[in-house]
Amino acid sequence: MTLILNHSDITTLIDRSEIYDAVERAHADLARGDAFNPQPSAMPLPNGGNSIPMTAATAQSSSVKLLSDMPANAARGLPTQRSTIILSCAETGECEAVLDGRAITAIRTAAASAVATEYLSRKSSTVLGVVGAGTLAVEHTRAIARVRGIEKVLVWSRSATTIRTFEERIADLNLAVERSESPRAVTSAVDILCTLTPSHSPIVSGDWFHPGLHVNAVGAPPRADWREIDSAGMRVASLFVDATSTTLAKSGDALLAIAEGAITAEDLQTEIGHVITGQKPGRTSSDQITLFNSVGIGLQDLVTARILLSRARAAGVGTELDLTA
Repeated sequence: MTLILNHSDITTLIDRSEIYDAVERAHADLARGDAFNPQPSAMPLPNGGNSIPMTAATAQSSSVKLLSDMPANAARGLPTQRSTIILSCAETGECEAVLDGRAITAIRTAAASAVATEYLSRKSSTVLGVVGAGTLAVEHTRAIARVRGIEKVLVWSRSATTIRTFEERIADLNLAVERSESPRAVTSAVDILCTLTPSHSPIVSGDWFHPGLHVNAVGAPPRADWREIDSAGMRVASLFVDATSTTLAKSGDALLAIAEGAITAEDLQTEIGHVITGQKPGRTSSDQITLFNSVGIGLQDLVTARILLSRARAAGVGTELDLTA
């Protein structure tokens, strides 16, 4: 039987702490060669969008998330990204679950940034900055407050309404929240910066970076000509990625910086899993500027889906279908 989990099922079941631990283990497994995350390829669609199958495998499971990146949806008032995850048994090939990808993507993305923050930011960090105030900002604030003693959040968004909603959604964390006048004002005043916007042109400049800053650059969509961080920022920071092959296929932040001669592909060889396992160093001094460039990998979706499947079976949540009938 195949279990179908919709968005409501998933938001009922998901445990952010459990997802954090699973994502951390997944990146360590990837670095050790115990899990697999092939480089994704984009299939162009006639309307200017892309269909991107994100595959991954562990000893227990294999998965594919079909990510539909649809820029034209913005004019229709529809989400520009949609995704569905298929989880299969690695031993028998049985389709075990089909899951909506919306909540999974946001929460596992924040979990990956929190893992990077744990290993790369200064332990004394207390001020978080978010550029962008949507769901990713909410999830990143929750995830990073779990690994660092965050006392204050500086937030910038073009939309005052979005900021108000952000403040309401994190009110239970009892953090001081300050609205900033610009991305530059946020960047200049925080210990940890998260860029969370679907930006086509750089919204943050490396000229604003200061000693000791840690940056999670995760908002740009998987398009080679879109980025949040300019080439100066990529050049001045020590760079860490979720998976090198995925970065070189999907990250405009990285690919445009390479094209402009600011960095080379060799600067993108340290994955966060290498730091977790001790194969490569993370932060080496308090003044070092670190930057985690993440475009998301299928392995993060797989381990999250695996946990949700187990929790759903135990709780009797979801819809069972016999696809072979």
